[in-house]
Amino acid sequence: MAHNIHFNDQTGKHSFFSVQVHPWHGLGQIVKDYPTSREALQFAGLDYEVIKLPNIHRLEDGTETTSDTSFFTYRKDNGAILGDKLGVDYKIVQNVDAFTFSDSIVGGDGVMYETAGALGKGEKIFITAKLPGYIKVGTDDLIEKYIFLTTSHDGSGSITAAFTPVRIVCQNTLSMALCNCSNVVKIRHTDSAQERLKNAHKIMGISNTLTQQLDAIFNQWAKVRITDKQVMRLIQEAMAPSREVLDNVRKGATDELSTAFTNICENTFQYAMQSSTQQTETTKGTLFGAFNAVTGFYQNVKEFKSGDDKLNSILFGTGLQRSQTAFRLCEQFGKHGADAFRMN
Repeated sequence: MAHNIHFNDQTGKHSFFSVQVHPWHGLGQIVKDYPTSREALQFAGLDYEVIKLPNIHRLEDGTETTSDTSFFTYRKDNGAILGDKLGVDYKIVQNVDAFTFSDSIVGGDGVMYETAGALGKGEKIFITAKLPGYIKVGTDDLIEKYIFLTTSHDGSGSITAAFTPVRIVCQNTLSMALCNCSNVVKIRHTDSAQERLKNAHKIMGISNTLTQQLDAIFNQWAKVRITDKQVMRLIQEAMAPSREVLDNVRKGATDELSTAFTNICENTFQYAMQSSTQQTETTKGTLFGAFNAVTGFYQNVKEFKSGDDKLNSILFGTGLQRSQTAFRLCEQFGKHGADAFRMN
């Protein structure tokens, strides 16, 4: 896969670190123990300051004028331009402030920084931090709790923090929407530092709420039996890219389904039936296993053009949307059994 991890010519290192485990791209620094936020900042090559300055325009007569409304950002350490044509209200969130935000999520106690890095020239950064405790499904199926945070210095998007449960046995990110409570908090670059800190407590509140609810729901799903035929139907409904495809699935009009869609469903079904992670007490022939089949497809089966595309799909794009649909379908099946499909 291609990658977009920043290479720092001054240090001769890629701007990325990981604890113990080598990432798929094989780049960056591997550290033995969980670092503090200050150490993580340095390991990931994120210890640079970003400056915002007004754009200067050259007029026809050769004179220059400084803009009052258009600004650019650059890295102070190497002068690389990160963003251009930014508004007057755009506020830089320094990398160190992003870690301060992460620390404040749990009051600075118990956050374990697992990965962090910079993309492109350093215009985008990301942090993953493991929270204390687990969600336990059955007797030994553990789900770790993570906060994923990303921000940019080029004006391309908000600061985004997401709660992402990850099943240890296969590293599936079990993204979902639950009880009208989003697992994502978006913070504008125009917000004050005080407002950002308020949102840190908000994301922690979300993680606490979701942890309690998911513990009960996943353990219930691990006890609900589901047939192979029902698993395929659930996969088809979860993977349907449009209302037209969904209607054809529900009518049983398989000849109207595209080859591409059919292949996706069959590959997901094969993962559900054959993957070793799907043969555990909590997943084999269970509703919890059916849900994991959809999330597992996007992380362990589907091929992406780059690691960035994969990450975006899982956390914010198609992978997240399909996982959310699968979650809702599993909720309905858990309450109504096979009648859930007839109710749609």
